[in-house]
Amino acid sequence: MTEQDEQPPFLYVVVCAAGIAAGVGELIAAAQERGWQVGVIATPLAMNGFFDTAAVEAQTGRPIRFGWRRPGEPRPFPQPDAVVVAPATFNTVNKWAAGIADTLAVGTLCEVAGLGVPVAVLPCVSATLAGHPAYQDSLIRLRGMGVRLGSPHDGGEGAEFGWERALDLLG
Repeated sequence: MTEQDEQPPFLYVVVCAAGIAAGVGELIAAAQERGWQVGVIATPLAMNGFFDTAAVEAQTGRPIRFGWRRPGEPRPFPQPDAVVVAPATFNTVNKWAAGIADTLAVGTLCEVAGLGVPVAVLPCVSATLAGHPAYQDSLIRLRGMGVRLGSPHDGGEGAEFGWERALDLLG
């Protein structure tokens, strides 16, 4: 393979249903500026108006994935070189840590644990939910799996999410 034939690295961005998800285009733009191709996988709830899906598809040049593909259908994205989960909700963090792969987004996160690719997470969880023992246990389990966790965001209005922190966690 020549240098011309090499593809840029591919980043999966997993988007969960949090109000801050409306800004995911900032993460995509920052990733593209750093040379990543980006494919977005969203939780089913996130697809219900939490971000501008048409704008994200235009920005990435790819459809957003949120449902399972049928047997025999080709994979729409290449294997990831890295994964970012932003914003990561209480529900997604807990299901992922417990291995409950009931959506494409969480199923993908469960699968990448075995691929050895870097995974960065920017949680968006209220202080009340962040104090729940199950959430704390989930963070411990994810860290044990090698997941790189950013500091949590409480979802408050006007607070800066800092999307690029996820890319910085990847190294």
